[in-house]
Amino acid sequence: MILNLYKKNLNTLLLYFLFLLLFIISQNKIVYSEDSPLQIDIMGGRVQAMPLAISYFFINKDVINNDELEKKIPDLITNNLVNSGLFKLLNRDAYMQKPSQLINTPPKFRDWRIIDAQALITGNIEKKEENKIKVNVQLWDIYGEKRMFGISLSSKIKSWRRISHIISDKIYERLTGEEGYFDTRIVYVAESGEQKNKIKRLAIMDQDGANHKYLTNGKSLVLTPRFSPNQQKITFFSYNGINRGLKPSVYIYNLLTGKIEILGEFAGMSFAPRFSPNGKELIMSLAKNGATNIYIMNLENKKIKQLTTGRSIDTSPSFSPDGEKIIFNSDRSGGQHLYVMKKNGKNIKRVSFGRGSYATPVWSPRGDYIAFTKFTRGRFFIGLMHPDGSSERLIAEGYLTEGPTWAPGGRVLSFFRQTPKEDGNMKTRLFVIDITGNRERELITPGDGSDPAWSPKNLK
Repeated sequence: MILNLYKKNLNTLLLYFLFLLLFIISQNKIVYSEDSPLQIDIMGGRVQAMPLAISYFFINKDVINNDELEKKIPDLITNNLVNSGLFKLLNRDAYMQKPSQLINTPPKFRDWRIIDAQALITGNIEKKEENKIKVNVQLWDIYGEKRMFGISLSSKIKSWRRISHIISDKIYERLTGEEGYFDTRIVYVAESGEQKNKIKRLAIMDQDGANHKYLTNGKSLVLTPRFSPNQQKITFFSYNGINRGLKPSVYIYNLLTGKIEILGEFAGMSFAPRFSPNGKELIMSLAKNGATNIYIMNLENKKIKQLTTGRSIDTSPSFSPDGEKIIFNSDRSGGQHLYVMKKNGKNIKRVSFGRGSYATPVWSPRGDYIAFTKFTRGRFFIGLMHPDGSSERLIAEGYLTEGPTWAPGGRVLSFFRQTPKEDGNMKTRLFVIDITGNRERELITPGDGSDPAWSPKNLK
């Protein structure tokens, strides 16, 4: 009897520990304690969104009366964080403290734990001088009952959106440990008109679609824009001028001055160039004498050096973040696959071995992934692999899905997708997705858009 009782108790104890272990595993996405600062763990696949409370900011309307900035700034911060897929906003109707009660004093942590807030964002807006404001923001760890950080930014009132993006980056970085990407821009090809006679203009916007602006007038066909490392210049490919025989040319657009510089005409260009990480070189593919190879141009002296040789088609090159290696696609093995080589063109190694055709590879900013377009079994995909070709996986698909580009930090990508319409034309849209493939969303633009390129962190 004693033995049976012992076995029963032992089984109960084991069952209890099993449930405890499962509970711990299920809760390990968000880490917080008195001794360790609150931080969301995003290393796994699916991540449980962290519940955030983001209060409206306090503003003295007797001093500042401008378009409800006390709501617009925290709302934009909210949109940025929620769109990342890593956070969710708790209903503001449940907040027990008003914005005026959260200034220059710690919150009542117990009141925020009741609504399950893991972190709280508070702020106030002050008038600095005419047409200028100062925004003060605090991030609080509710369970640790401590302030995680504070930030104060001063700027012109009209720059409130950028202030919001910078604050969003700081909060994102503090809670994830990764680089933020909200204070960035995206350049793309804006498309309009009928399918057979598309007008393609260079356009730029903030990463959330705001501050949209056309950079070219549509009189010339523009393709595949790329940002420079300092994000103040864009290189793009254009067929400019019927009288010149529609020769493909490479241009550099200076965002600070609005001036366009032509680098040269390249009759055999097959893919738009990309900048090197230091911004001193351009890498491109050119077709000459029946072969397409990879070339590199020194931007100081405009000298061009050939990196690959042979009769194969070598195209779509992209630098590694340290500038020492280049990824490109080639049909030298029969099918269209991805290859890595040193910057000098040596030690070429095939890294893709899956079924289908690979194209448009792009090295991630932190060097851990290669993003690419893949066509297999009649479908297009956006895929990821490590630089050695391992751990290949597909994260997005569609009728025509292609052209990945990385956001700073290397966790989020943009791409474009074409889908047929009932009138026979194609609808082309931009999308954003993270590396898990779980949070795809459309990036809203005034019309059709293709060939996105994400800027480095904003320097404007």
